[in-house]
Amino acid sequence: MLWGTFSWAALGPIVVVEQTMKAANYLNIIADQLHPYMAFVFPTGNGIFQQDNAPCHKARIVLEWFEEHTDEFHLMSWPPNSPDLNPMEHIWDATERQLRAQTPPCPNISILRDGCLDIWYNLSPVMYQKLMASMPRRVAAVFKAKGGATRY
Repeated sequence: MLWGTFSWAALGPIVVVEQTMKAANYLNIIADQLHPYMAFVFPTGNGIFQQDNAPCHKARIVLEWFEEHTDEFHLMSWPPNSPDLNPMEHIWDATERQLRAQTPPCPNISILRDGCLDIWYNLSPVMYQKLMASMPRRVAAVFKAKGGATRY
């Protein structure tokens, strides 16, 4: 499994997660990877972090950590069942499409992991900037669809 983050300004860290993502693992990633990234990219504390509603994201220890750091950045509320809103899902989709297009296909997990990392480090800033710029339209589309499916 991979965990990664990005903003309009910069591609963030990517972490290879070797085990099932539990709250404690996720909290370590948030504290060790996300926190320094947000401090660097949003030094005035005006950053907003978005995560979906995966169980490890909603764990008490994780939400308490975010509460303790609200003066540094904010956690965006996220509606249930809304992967079409999540810009990270588009990054993962693009990564998967690039991996599937490779010939020959990845013969083992090590090469697959390296391929994912290579794709991540070569993501175009235009791509993630367009994804970030689309967020207001995505949210408006959800409201217009009254919480239903959107074209995203």
